[in-house]
Amino acid sequence: MSAPPAGRPVPEEGRTHWLRSLAVAVPALLAAGSLAGAMTSGALAVDLLVQDRPVDFTTSSLYGTQYGAAVVDQSVVRPDGTTSTLRVLRMGFADGVVNGLCLSRPQQIAGVTYTLLLTLGDSDPGTWEIRTRNTVLDLRNATGELDMDGVVDLNVNGADVKTVKDGTGAYVVNPLDSPQHRFGIQARYAKFDSITGTAQDMQIPGLLTTPKLGLAMRRGTVACPKPAAPTGTPGTP
Repeated sequence: MSAPPAGRPVPEEGRTHWLRSLAVAVPALLAAGSLAGAMTSGALAVDLLVQDRPVDFTTSSLYGTQYGAAVVDQSVVRPDGTTSTLRVLRMGFADGVVNGLCLSRPQQIAGVTYTLLLTLGDSDPGTWEIRTRNTVLDLRNATGELDMDGVVDLNVNGADVKTVKDGTGAYVVNPLDSPQHRFGIQARYAKFDSITGTAQDMQIPGLLTTPKLGLAMRRGTVACPKPAAPTGTPGTP
């Protein structure tokens, strides 16, 4: 057996197999949480879609206009491949600004757990540098602070909640696809601070712009860093 070329390190036993597994797994992970983007005016514009399996997330702050929420039944796939339904709180914003965002999702690769970490935005807790449009989030659990303002209605019919408008300027009917007579919330503005939670689904199909995006894979189950408390006030979405 010939020696490796000079200057090239000798692969550790099992390392070549791990690298091959990683090369196959990274595209699969990106497909599970699909991300498409292009550079526009110095900011990264992306469509963000996270489906199929839960994703943990943290953010320093999320502020949005025309906020709506409703309790809905979400289809989920169990580890054994069977399906079931899970009751989640589906939230929607017409326009929003986010102060840093981290997504964390563990994945099994060749029998070993790795975590895909996706980070957006900068590290300044006072910038609200990420902008979103038509955000929909299926929330399984979360901790943090919530402040709603403007006209706030609690326990409205979930099917009557309004968030986004169509091309004619009329509100889209039942944008959260809620069954009739489910608990709903409607507010002109909503602000969430220091949020740590788990989402079953996350969709920003309209537009998300961020000055920075980072993608890393870490061995083991790795959580997103604890979000810093925001400073100052957000700008207009």
